[in-house]
Amino acid sequence: MKGLYGRAAEGDAEPKFVIQETTLLDVLGSHQVRMKVKACGLSPLDFKLIQEVGIQRDFIPVGREVAGVVLQVGPKVTFFQPEDEVVGVLPLDSPCSGLCEVIDIDEYYLVQKPEKLSSLCAAGALRDGICAYTALHTHAHMAAGHTLLVMDGSSPFGLMCVQLACYHGVKVLTTSHSPQKQAFLEQLRPSVARVIPVHNGSSDLLSVVLEETGGLGVDIVVDSGVCLHGDEEEEEDIKLLPHKHDIISVLGVGGHWVTSHKNLQLDPPDCRLLHLKCASVSFLNPEVWTTSSAQQGRYLHILKDIVEKMSAGVLRPQMEEAVPLYEAIVAMETVQRHPKKKAVVQL
Repeated sequence: MKGLYGRAAEGDAEPKFVIQETTLLDVLGSHQVRMKVKACGLSPLDFKLIQEVGIQRDFIPVGREVAGVVLQVGPKVTFFQPEDEVVGVLPLDSPCSGLCEVIDIDEYYLVQKPEKLSSLCAAGALRDGICAYTALHTHAHMAAGHTLLVMDGSSPFGLMCVQLACYHGVKVLTTSHSPQKQAFLEQLRPSVARVIPVHNGSSDLLSVVLEETGGLGVDIVVDSGVCLHGDEEEEEDIKLLPHKHDIISVLGVGGHWVTSHKNLQLDPPDCRLLHLKCASVSFLNPEVWTTSSAQQGRYLHILKDIVEKMSAGVLRPQMEEAVPLYEAIVAMETVQRHPKKKAVVQL
């Protein structure tokens, strides 16, 4: 049985992805489930994070968001039985690649897949759904009547945040990175309150947000990266990112800023402004759900709610066309190079 694995490269070189043979143990663990994988979502590997949590391997399994059918269950499994359709995320230290035809996984990482939801959609959008729930519910404690600013609302993660917030009665503002993305966001239903273009080089983010909120600022900001220094402006991707001072400026009193920026640095004036607003900064790291069992019940509840909302049409991810297994290496190289791109492999 073959799976896809990645190996970190020296220095600034790109990681290498290879197909390797792998074998399963003959006997299942007490709480393990053996499942046949039907679809697998690809997300970029964070080799630094993997090293920091103490995982020492030359080759790291690729593809962790999986959907498939249960083939066999361990003696103490209570949630599932053979023939059940399931979806879940392999833990960070899993020895299996999600692109293997058959994998073993603990039952505590899986939930039942609704019949109406396709395996491709479930596997391709699950990670973004977890990120959106973690940002809006766990960190920001979103509630009806709040005002939310989502940076780059047309990205897979941003779109999940927009749709989830609209469902809960939140007023949503979002930025767009191109005229095409602006048109897409403006035709969304339920509709967002305002789409703010930042692709024309003269973003007036602060004035637009203050205008929409009556000068009060927003309750929640969810970013997709931050520009820390002015000298980064020449890079095309960085140019569209908001500056950290702009984000702090649009926050209202008691506001929450949820950031995806791993190496965020706040200067004393930034901290002073946050202090004056009694605002908070939270770091978004969805891996904590599978690296710690402290809130396993809440995690399973989140997974179940995501797939049910996707099945009901509340969350409607914009899926890329599925790629066959023989194109998985090329697809993974693209995802690793451009983390905002998504790919899902059909097995």
